[in-house]
Amino acid sequence: MITIQTERPREVNSWRAAGILYGDLGTSKAYVLGLAFALAGYSSFWFILAVSVLTFLVGLNYIEICKLYPNGGGVYASARSRSKVLALIGGFFLISDYLITAALSAVSAFHYLDVSHPEYWAILSIVIIGLFNLVGPKYTGNLAIGLAIPTVICVVCLGALSLPFLFKAVHNLTPISGNLKVDWNVFVGIIVALSGIESIANTTGSMKLDPGSTNANPSVGKTSTSAILIVIVEVCIFTSLLGLAMNALPGLEINNGDVNAPDYPNVRDAMLRYMAEIFGGSIFGTAIGHYFSLIISVVITLTLLSAVNTALIALISLLYIMSRDGEMPDIFQKLNRFGVPIYPTLVSFLFPVFVLLFISDMLGLASLYAIGFVGAIAVNLGATSTNPALSLKTWNRVFMFGTFVVMFLIEATLFIDKPHARTFVLSILGLGFLMRALVAERKEKVEAQVPKEISLIKIPEDIKETSLVAITGKNKTLDFSLEEAKKNNLPLYILFVREQRFVTKADQNRLWTDDKEASEVFNYVLTLAPKIPIEFLYTVTSHTAYSIVEIAKLKKVNRIIIGRKRRFSLLHFLRGTTISGLANLMPKNIDLLVVY
Repeated sequence: MITIQTERPREVNSWRAAGILYGDLGTSKAYVLGLAFALAGYSSFWFILAVSVLTFLVGLNYIEICKLYPNGGGVYASARSRSKVLALIGGFFLISDYLITAALSAVSAFHYLDVSHPEYWAILSIVIIGLFNLVGPKYTGNLAIGLAIPTVICVVCLGALSLPFLFKAVHNLTPISGNLKVDWNVFVGIIVALSGIESIANTTGSMKLDPGSTNANPSVGKTSTSAILIVIVEVCIFTSLLGLAMNALPGLEINNGDVNAPDYPNVRDAMLRYMAEIFGGSIFGTAIGHYFSLIISVVITLTLLSAVNTALIALISLLYIMSRDGEMPDIFQKLNRFGVPIYPTLVSFLFPVFVLLFISDMLGLASLYAIGFVGAIAVNLGATSTNPALSLKTWNRVFMFGTFVVMFLIEATLFIDKPHARTFVLSILGLGFLMRALVAERKEKVEAQVPKEISLIKIPEDIKETSLVAITGKNKTLDFSLEEAKKNNLPLYILFVREQRFVTKADQNRLWTDDKEASEVFNYVLTLAPKIPIEFLYTVTSHTAYSIVEIAKLKKVNRIIIGRKRRFSLLHFLRGTTISGLANLMPKNIDLLVVY
């Protein structure tokens, strides 16, 4: 049996990449405005503007990182070329970031729905989304992309409604305190507006290649640059605009970290909703303002819950990849029947729930939140800017290193001034390195013992008619294909597909002998001993339909045979079917035969 690698389909264009980035980076304005006002009152705009400028500078740096790492430029991947330890530190920072992203986004979502005890609803939603991911739906990432459009529309409309109030907002502005330490701490306190930029670097391996580049020498600079510029321009402009317009809201008062408004006890955690009601009501009447605030609430809630899902998926992927790299326990590689890593999935939603049991206030979660992603960004920028092996222009290297220094100072401030955040991230780092030490201690260097291939009748290269049957185990489709091959004396390729949610290089190099089910199928076919040419093929993929078609093209087959269950279950609806994927990808010169 031959293990065949197929490239991951690069189907993410600029707009899809922008949607993925916006689903993380763009959602920060839902909670950062209120947090900023709670910390700085009517001088908050200056700090929001400063964070927006830093966001733009970091975005420019990540344009270069995406160009340098077209197969994945997240901190764990990029820093690994410098040092495994450095990559692990960045990876553990990201883990702490994803854990709090899920918790904070869920709590913020239910603040916008104005429910009582939003932390309880947040816990319930995280558990439901986590269990949903155990089933392994293939296309949940598209949800973030689809929701980005209505969110942008709502933000643009709110920005337009705020324009008549800008004169009053400027009039209400107050200067910053002038105390460097106080002002710096406020700036660091609202750095959460920068969260999410790492998501674009992690996506480069799925981005469409630039014209003229190939999978062997990939380049995604055109796709990634457009995506980053689209998002950071929107985020910087509208976060600053709405941060200024917020000062026009009448009667805002700060009380023990909360922001109270007339007839509204606390608007800090749902500032966009309150702005929609006041601005819309002032221009079009109370009823219109109420309906617009309702629309804002629903759209923002769905977008934030989508951000929860995105964070959980990213965390599952990172834990699984670290385990495959030998940095985390092997138990993190155990998959369920849907190809989903079981224990990383459980960790991904149970830990945020654990955090919410102790800290559910947005201000407290925000302080835990920043230390993770700021650390990850700092490690990525520092490792990349000081890597002499990378072809960076001198001014790009200096600019990136300068940005790294700023991010390092912010991280150092968080470590010093936020004891809870320091304890949290050091706990993650300590636990992570402890598990890594245990893995290293128990790891045994055993040479793989690969059984000798059992020879079958080789398929001639000049054969004109061949079929490929794609299977995941012994089933009726395999029996049908063997009978047809014997009856018509035609050669047959038997492709065993191991579908997984996440696939690493180690998975791509896995042998069929490492797969118990594949070995059983191999032995089963041998017992039938058909006197026809048969070749066994094996692949591990997260894109089943794409891989089947690519292998069929490679082997130049005339027909693909695949099975389908008679009942169309809810799981089929959630996960999609391979048949529907094949129908969209099938070349005209290859027939598709579905066995029921």
